[in-house]
Amino acid sequence: MALAERYWETTPLEQMNKEEWEALCDGCAKCCLNKFIDDDEEEGPTAVLHQDEQVHYTNIACRYLNSHKCECTEYSQRTVLVPDCIALTKENLKDIFFMPTSCAYRRLHEGRGLPHWHPLLNGGKKSLMHKKQMSVRNKTISELQVNMDDFEDFIVRWPLNDLD
Repeated sequence: MALAERYWETTPLEQMNKEEWEALCDGCAKCCLNKFIDDDEEEGPTAVLHQDEQVHYTNIACRYLNSHKCECTEYSQRTVLVPDCIALTKENLKDIFFMPTSCAYRRLHEGRGLPHWHPLLNGGKKSLMHKKQMSVRNKTISELQVNMDDFEDFIVRWPLNDLD
């Protein structure tokens, strides 16, 4: 089925079909970065971001990320192979705090529309996204190459960049 032109402007996220939902992903792969919340209480994944907490991104990428293509090499099995990998769905959209502010799903959820560099606005091509430095392309290191006890040494701010 062909996607309707600019469907994201007329179809709410909750009403999108699977093809429309998947097409929204810009393929930046920022969601594949290891992130953490600096808190003193909890260890491991969380479903809540408290008012005084902030998500910190690192340039440490999941072992299954091809950082040049910005694609998961095990996409269909990712949540099985990496239990902490969160597949964004309509059901967990309310907990979108772990996604970067440039994420198309987050932007639409917050009423901000798609950015000019998004592939849906550029003939399906990712080239403008990469040119504008909005993807992880060639900016990451695999978690297999890092001592995860030193993850704080890999905190980066560039995943928080958001244009438009």
